[in-house]
Amino acid sequence: MIPHTLQITLSIAVICYFIIILYYLKKKMLELKYTLIWLVAGMIMGIMIYFPELLVRFVRLLGIESNMNGLYILCIAFIMMILMTLTSIVSRQQLKIRILIQEISMMEKRIRELEIETEEKKNDGKVG
Repeated sequence: MIPHTLQITLSIAVICYFIIILYYLKKKMLELKYTLIWLVAGMIMGIMIYFPELLVRFVRLLGIESNMNGLYILCIAFIMMILMTLTSIVSRQQLKIRILIQEISMMEKRIRELEIETEEKKNDGKVG
């Protein structure tokens, strides 16, 4: 069982965590679809604060003897999930950026060609 003072301290920390996430969302520093990852993480932290026996049961189910070892393994697994999610987001964004760069390059080429055509037509009109 978690001591009452530690439970209160952790609860305050999780509340501050949610306030920061919502602040970032409000200031548009995070998009909603990416904020959901962090909100789920906060909910899991909150559940673990008030129901620590769930962690003990889950660790025993996995066959891990020490609760601390189980907690470390679960934290590492959760961090890896978040990293994989963020990596997939970055990969998709990189693909979109590459496509946009290619489209902009094609438009710039077309604009240069049109400018050259326009200049040639102006010059032809002055000569004749």
